[in-house]
Amino acid sequence: MKIEEYLESLPQNIISGDDVQLPDKSFREIFNFVGLGQNDIFYHLGCGDGKGVKIAVEEFNVKKGVGIDNDEQKINLAKNTSGKFLCEDVKNADFSDATVILFWFTDEKIIAPIMEKFENLKPGIRIVTIWGPLPNCLPEKTNFPYIINTVPFKKANSLQEQLLAVFGVKCVDFVTAWEFAERYTKAIGDPNVNNDRFLTIIQTLVIWINAKNLGVACREEVPESIQTYIDIMKMHFDIDFQHLLKD
Repeated sequence: MKIEEYLESLPQNIISGDDVQLPDKSFREIFNFVGLGQNDIFYHLGCGDGKGVKIAVEEFNVKKGVGIDNDEQKINLAKNTSGKFLCEDVKNADFSDATVILFWFTDEKIIAPIMEKFENLKPGIRIVTIWGPLPNCLPEKTNFPYIINTVPFKKANSLQEQLLAVFGVKCVDFVTAWEFAERYTKAIGDPNVNNDRFLTIIQTLVIWINAKNLGVACREEVPESIQTYIDIMKMHFDIDFQHLLKD
């Protein structure tokens, strides 16, 4: 099957990120990276069970920690921890007093209206995203897969410029694709999960093929290592990537 068909076969709440809970260590990495502290008002949009807000309040001593999610069951669980929690649609939420926001959504129907609100925030507000910066924006600072976007946003002239800014390289080769895929897998994955390598291979192929199709891969021809993994995915898992390679 094509990789798109494989992804569609997975539960959509996993693909969208709705049921992906970051490990505690990842929250701490994010908060250290963004410099979260006692003068900050922290919002987690799509807070799930509230662990991120709890860590922000109890360990990083933020002035205020707020979690927002439209899942009532998750919010009820979160209310047993430190911080303030609101059960509402993030698109309708008021976070105008925030100084730091954690935002990790892939659904364009959520991102588009939220971007309008982000654009109107006060200068200097830091918005942390995971994997990629906000649409059409250049990152202020990157510690992949964590990315800081600062208001007012720096606009990217192209997807190519945005991708290279995220990775901090002049072009993308196999080593870069593997390194950043591995970082992402470790950041979002459960330490006890045994399929990290499988996920890393998928992410590596996606990163390199996207780079090639955008014209920012370090070489035009497909590296032997990339072709080997494409063949492995097809032979052992019946997952096809070959069609994604544009001539």
